[in-house]
Order: sequence, then C-alpha cells, then structure tokens
Amino acid sequence: MLMKALRYVEIGKPPVVVDIPIPKPGPGQVLLKITAGGVCHSDDYVMGLPEKDYHEQGYPLPLTLGHEGAGIVHEIGEGVDSTLKVGDAVAVYGPWGCGRCHNCSMGKENYCTNAAAEGIRPPGLGSQGSMAEYMIVDDARHLVPLGDLDPVQNVSLTDAGLTPYHAIKNSLPKLGAGTVAVVIGTGGLGHVGIQILKAISGATVIALDVNDEKLKLATEVGADHVLISDASAAEKIRELTGGLGANAVFDFVGANPTIALAQSVAALEADITIVGIGGGSMTLGFGSIAYDAAVRIPYWGSRAELIEVLDLARAGKIHVQTESYTLDDGPKAYEDLASNSIRGRAVIVP
Repeated sequence: MLMKALRYVEIGKPPVVVDIPIPKPGPGQVLLKITAGGVCHSDDYVMGLPEKDYHEQGYPLPLTLGHEGAGIVHEIGEGVDSTLKVGDAVAVYGPWGCGRCHNCSMGKENYCTNAAAEGIRPPGLGSQGSMAEYMIVDDARHLVPLGDLDPVQNVSLTDAGLTPYHAIKNSLPKLGAGTVAVVIGTGGLGHVGIQILKAISGATVIALDVNDEKLKLATEVGADHVLISDASAAEKIRELTGGLGANAVFDFVGANPTIALAQSVAALEADITIVGIGGGSMTLGFGSIAYDAAVRIPYWGSRAELIEVLDLARAGKIHVQTESYTLDDGPKAYEDLASNSIRGRAVIVP
C-alpha cells in the first residue's frame, strides 16, 4: 500500500509530492493517520542548508517534512505501554528525546542530553515527518490527547504555540501588572505569542513588524501598541515606556537588526529572548546592555507545556490564524512561506 508524502529529495531543490509505502509500526511505535501538518520557517532553514552542512548536521535524504503534526491513532506497535486506543485524536510532541536522562524524566525532552549522541531527531527535522498521509511516532509518550480540538486549526500549537509559551513562561516573574513586553515579528509564532502574553501575564504588549498587514493581525490578536520595525522603532518604544524600556523582549525573527533592537530597548533586569533563527548574533560587554539584563535562546518546550497550550486553546484564550493547503499543493505552501505572503501559519491537510 502506498501513501502520498511531501519530501525533500534533492539539495537545493523544492520539496515534491511522491508516493511511498505506508510504514508499519515497530515495537513501541505508533502509526498515525495524519489529519494536519504545520509548515514552519525551520523547514525552510533545513532546505536552505548547503549540501555539506546538511549532511554534517545529520539530516537524511529523502526527508518527509513536518515537525508539527496531528492525527488519528491508526495502528499500535507491539509492546506499547499506553492507554492509547486506535481512533484516538492526538497531537505530536515534536522534540523527541531519549526518555531516560534527567531532563527527559521531567518531560523536558526539548533539552534531552542524550539525543544528539544517540541520533534521536524530531519528526521532519531528521526523522520522517507529518506531511504525509501516515506517520510513525517513535514512542507513545510523544502523543498528547487532542480531544475535540480541530486538528487543522490547532496543529501549529505544537510548535508555533509551544515555543512562544515556553519562552514567555520563563519570563513571567518579570511580567506582572504595569510591565511592558515587546514582541518582534508578528507572523506564525509572534501572533500566538501576543495572545499568550495577554492570557497569562499582566504586561502591556508592544508588537513590531515590517508591514502594515502583519501589524493588523497583531492588533486583531490583542497587541496594545503596534509599530513598524524600522530605524525609529527603538525611540518609539522608549517613548511608550517613559524612557525605561521593556521588561521583556521576545524576538521571533532573530536577524541582526531585530537582535540589535531588542538589545537597545531592554530595561534594567529585563529578559531578551531570541526565538527566531534569522542568523543574527549579539555582542555583549559592559555598557552594551542594561544592567542585569539576561539573554536567553530557548528551544521548543516541554510535554507538560504542550498540554497547557492546548488547554489555553480549549478555553478560547489562544488561536492560530491558518491558511490550509492540500498535500498536493504542499510545494506551493513553501513558495508562499518564502515570499512572506502567509497570514499566520500554513497547514497541510492530507
């Protein structure tokens, strides 16, 4: 039996839809019938790597894309110790780890200390991913009940919700009433980050992006102030904060200009969190940043945090702006992602 899959098959070439055999779950594995797979800039990053870097970083060819996944349990492999049943609706927890180290024991597989040495890779970012009609999940612990949540509307929460949630949650002690949070980049992750800030913190949210359409979305999802991210942005943020700066800055772009902006508007004891993988860097030294400011580069989030994110969605506190594509139109989704024309998050629906 064959299935369709969206795969990266040749370095430097766009992904293509191909027919491949439906995989069989081995011992401890679960086979999902996919209901939705999310498109992400991380996929673009992987496909943009030169051949030498691609292979040195351990990515296989061909690679089925998709590290955001949701589906229905279709078949359960031998020895799976779980309450899972065939027919259950689930979301895939993407940052797979060893399950044995200290961090994994706390559900923080995003910070597994053995994954690299053991060759454990996330789906779509090393293991075969969710942009197919079926997908193998390596362990039942990497599945979280989806319940009655719409998979198409909520699949992106497994990264575009979990990643900003993890970033923001770690800064909550600095985001009580009367504080200010700056969100740079209001696209796939940023527009969810704004909603999370409004749902779980007391901060006033200032959102920045490079065009009015993105800022319109930021306003729709709850930003208190929106600014074009240009040479005057830092001064305007200082004006809005009475000259003090922001208590937390979340950079969902991560390019040199946005990192420099974050550094320049951070208040005393602020957090700067660089989430985006735009290739930028920061130079730190005495006098180059406000006193006692902290810089963090988080990665994804824990399994427990994914459950919390889905609970926020069930409560109507957060939602993802999505644009849907069929599996056959998957290559077009990546064209639209590259042209920055997607409003929110693109989702592949087999």
